[in-house]
Amino acid sequence: MLALDYVPEHLIVVGGSYVGLEFAQMYRRFGAQVTIVEKMPRLIPREDEDVSEEIRQILMREGITVRTSAECINLARHEKGLAVGVNCAEGEPASIGSDVLLAVGRRPNTDDLGLEKAGVKTDTRGYIVVDDSLATTVPGIWALGDCNGRGAFTHTAYNDFEIVAANLLDDAQRRLSDRILGYALYVDPPLGRVGMTERDARASGRPLLIGQRPMSRVNRAVEKAETAGLMKIIVDAQTCRILGAAILGTGGDEAIHGILDIMNAAVPYTVLEHAVPIHPTVSELIPTMLGELRKVSSL
Repeated sequence: MLALDYVPEHLIVVGGSYVGLEFAQMYRRFGAQVTIVEKMPRLIPREDEDVSEEIRQILMREGITVRTSAECINLARHEKGLAVGVNCAEGEPASIGSDVLLAVGRRPNTDDLGLEKAGVKTDTRGYIVVDDSLATTVPGIWALGDCNGRGAFTHTAYNDFEIVAANLLDDAQRRLSDRILGYALYVDPPLGRVGMTERDARASGRPLLIGQRPMSRVNRAVEKAETAGLMKIIVDAQTCRILGAAILGTGGDEAIHGILDIMNAAVPYTVLEHAVPIHPTVSELIPTMLGELRKVSSL
């Protein structure tokens, strides 16, 4: 896809998750007609519903067609290129396009490494099984990066290296379980994410405090005329520790790091609430949001 030297007339993206959405918006801005076909009832189902719906609206406002609940996805030749079966409850039973991008997930390229000859165990999906220090089932062999299934990002792969190097060379005791995962979805505006979603936090059964604000209340977003999106934060009501957050909006991939730092420092959310952020920035609304937390019940 990165080597494509033309703009498709109509690109159909099968898969409404992170990579699929990024390419969909990219090619729409290149000038292609774009349709996203997703099997699940909503886009990026790992995220909370309000975040998912806001991203859907952002993409649709750019002229991207979104077809969800596509329970019978299939491909067939068509006089105009190809037909992608959708079988949604509403709309046409198929989407007709000139090109298709399959963005339905990845699998590790471990099947041709001869791991079984070395006795290195893999799971049912082909990921190399590792423990909390990233050691495999064979002494003296460690697995870093995408192949271990513990993160699919450049920054997590590099952190894998840091853990193994520190333990081997510095006699440290660094553990994979100490890592607080942050990541971003690079649509425009971007989504910055860290920790638990609201859905997962509610399912944990713990008492929660939740804060939420639209990006239209962020002065920096208003000044840039980029007010689409929202920010939300989830806090454990008993420990006062931040469990997770999402910032969907201009600068969200940078502003999320202030929350990530507080989580890594393992201090109460009030430390960030009482901070004095710079004006005008996206981050300046985070203390305000924390000052308006509301109690919610678990699922």
